[in-house]
Amino acid sequence: MSVSIRRATGSVAKYAVLILVLAAYLLPFVLVLLNSLKTDPEVVASPLAWPSVLRFDNYVSAFEKMRFMSAIGNSFLITLLSVCLISLLSAMCAYFLVRNKSRFSTALYLVMVAAMIIPFQAIMIPLLKVYGAIGMLNSPWSLIFMYIGFGAPFAVFLFHGFIKGISLELEEAATIDGCGRYGVFFKVVLPLLQPVVMTVVILDALWIWNDYLLPSLVLMAKQHRTLPLSTFYFFSTYTVNYGRLLASLIMTVIPVIVLYLFSQRFIIKGITAGAIK
Repeated sequence: MSVSIRRATGSVAKYAVLILVLAAYLLPFVLVLLNSLKTDPEVVASPLAWPSVLRFDNYVSAFEKMRFMSAIGNSFLITLLSVCLISLLSAMCAYFLVRNKSRFSTALYLVMVAAMIIPFQAIMIPLLKVYGAIGMLNSPWSLIFMYIGFGAPFAVFLFHGFIKGISLELEEAATIDGCGRYGVFFKVVLPLLQPVVMTVVILDALWIWNDYLLPSLVLMAKQHRTLPLSTFYFFSTYTVNYGRLLASLIMTVIPVIVLYLFSQRFIIKGITAGAIK
């Protein structure tokens, strides 16, 4: 067998494997989409079958039942503020840790990195007891504060690795031109952090937008519910409205899928840049 034939065979095999992997990832989403266009009896009887009639009334009913506009507004506000604050505060913290070499900064960085391995379930109950004792539950602002705490360690880790590769001469030149410490950071360092900032924004937006557990523990009032929490409207004691539930899931994931499709190239670029530097 010639070299060209072997290369062609290897290329075909590689693409075949990639297509199979892609199909395995897309299959659950396709099934959810198809079943969202069926009645409940059809979903239960034949979840893998094509809908006999495309029923878009599930989407209309789900839109009204889950209070979609209120829920998407809450999700957007919580996600936007959390992601912006995580990105800005983590970048400033990482910059301080890199440019101020001391035992304290090294210890603080190690503590933040170590915090990434602690699962949320391990501190869930104590956290809720503390927040409940000081009256900080049932508030979107408390939820945003928690997201900052849980999201900062990984963001600091990414920013820390990237900032170490930024030349000090750039900051010294800006200082000579009259920039103070904050001017150097916002005018010189922060623009150079764009790849990592986009990585942090995308990863944290995906996480916060789709999160169900933490909002379900913190947000009690109906007017504060996010999109994932609003899907709970379709569960009752003995039954589940499958069609409307699946329609609500499709409406919930579409915004974050669009964000990912337009910004996915920044994820690999930012993580690679931070890891190498």
